[in-house]
Amino acid sequence: MAQAAIGRAARRTRGHLFGVARRLWPFGRPAATRLLFAPHDLRTADPTTAGDIYAGYYAFAGRTLRTHGESPFDSEPPSEAWAEALLGFGWLRHMHVANTALARANARALVEDFIARKRERGEIARRPAVAARRLISLLSHSPLLLEGADHGFYERFLRHVWRLADRLNLSLSGAVEGSARLNCLIAVSFAAVCLDGQDGRRRRLDHQLSDELDHQILPDGGHVSRNPRMLIELLLDLLPLRETFMARGIEPPRGMLMAIERMMPHLRLFRHGDGALALFNGMGTTPPDLMATLAAYDDARARPIEQAGYSGYSRLTGERAIVVVEAGAAPRGAQSVEAHAGCLSFEFSSGAQRIVVNCGTSRYGSAELRQAARSTAAHSTVTLADRSSAAFGRVLGEMRVVAGPTDVRVARQDTEAGPEWVGSHDGYRRGLGAVHTRRLLLARDGSSLSGEDEVTLSAAPSELPGVARFHLHPAVKASLVRNGEAAMLALPNGEVWSFDAAGLPLAIEESIFLAAADGRRRTEQLSITFDAVATPRITWRLARIGAAAPQAARFRPPPPEEAVPETPPEA
Repeated sequence: MAQAAIGRAARRTRGHLFGVARRLWPFGRPAATRLLFAPHDLRTADPTTAGDIYAGYYAFAGRTLRTHGESPFDSEPPSEAWAEALLGFGWLRHMHVANTALARANARALVEDFIARKRERGEIARRPAVAARRLISLLSHSPLLLEGADHGFYERFLRHVWRLADRLNLSLSGAVEGSARLNCLIAVSFAAVCLDGQDGRRRRLDHQLSDELDHQILPDGGHVSRNPRMLIELLLDLLPLRETFMARGIEPPRGMLMAIERMMPHLRLFRHGDGALALFNGMGTTPPDLMATLAAYDDARARPIEQAGYSGYSRLTGERAIVVVEAGAAPRGAQSVEAHAGCLSFEFSSGAQRIVVNCGTSRYGSAELRQAARSTAAHSTVTLADRSSAAFGRVLGEMRVVAGPTDVRVARQDTEAGPEWVGSHDGYRRGLGAVHTRRLLLARDGSSLSGEDEVTLSAAPSELPGVARFHLHPAVKASLVRNGEAAMLALPNGEVWSFDAAGLPLAIEESIFLAAADGRRRTEQLSITFDAVATPRITWRLARIGAAAPQAARFRPPPPEEAVPETPPEA
């Protein structure tokens, strides 16, 4: 932690010294005089939101504030995330799509208020990630702001945009790290292409952006944070940046083109049959509109990759069934601020119905809820001694991963029965002297998923309590059968699955699902409690015992040769 603090202080000092030198240099950089191009914003917009903003209702980051005619910049923000959204100016896209004189006038008034009163000097507004989003938003929606505006506003707007780009470019010499650094590079690259007189800066930025993308986008296409959401956010900016280069007749940086080509198939690795992404390392609700937009830009449209060794993810498929497994070392440093302790957790879906999931994350919930969602217990994997497989600590004001799995091993093979996968991690070695190994076998026709969890101990404690958890999607209804040694899972499409704990007691407990489109929802989890000393290996099996009838949402009984639990499901 001390090393991280010293490193950040050194980078900040270097940035301040560079800034002072720039201000004292007698030959200043010429300011931009024209806006040459406006990038395309791929994020979905809603014209009704423009009306809400005109009426004084600002709904961002899960919170709504009514300003009663006052400037939203003078109001007390209901949350930090709300303030970041306001000061990032992403809401301009709603006014842009409304395309009315009233929306243009309102948008121009809000931007004029922000510029005239120098509100960019606020603590949140100065944050590199927020300032980068604001720069991209102002450039993308400049036609909305400048149509019908007088020359004075045009000059003030252009001067503000150029100075913002210059400050962001300067901040890259300081303590900007993690995804915020990449966001800043993308933003200033937009400005270098869209403003006149920036050719020299653009050529330097091309190399910096390519280098940073090579660093943050792994060879298999995953982001170094291992967060699937980061791929969505980056692609929504990189694709318009690529278009902007081409529209200007400038060759895009090769590193950017290669990064986009790697990211697209990697994103498909996480997709379930319903189009939602698996919930790992900070991924929450999947925006279907944005996924559809990205799919339109996916030229390859090939099958998803099944093994992402650098990112630590695997995908198993058997006809309609999909298993996505997390098996990678925890990211460290600034890239771990949203990382979870979910090594060897998995998600399972059949067709368009997710069955076993992780709890996901709520980016705008309380700090306590966000931290609880990062624990191992919030994932469909094994927890030992009620601990997480990774430890979190506050470093430079952020909750980062400070310890976790470092030796994660994975092997897979295709057998006659179906794809077989095995992985292990040492996240429990330091405190408990334990290594967790998980084996999965997905039937080739997708009708069953067999699993085995084994705990290998380097010492011989008297006992070591363990819990294997299987969080269920809210649409799945579970009932215990066979005296609590198995469960029946009823899916909304009429399918029925059984979960067999191989003779161990099975419990149905409360859980929470944080990735629902309508907010967090209560759900259930299946849990197998065992003593890892007395029972170092447990087995379990998910099997489909009833399918949905064709063209009907009714249960179709299994054929006579399939085994059915004798005890009926409990009400």
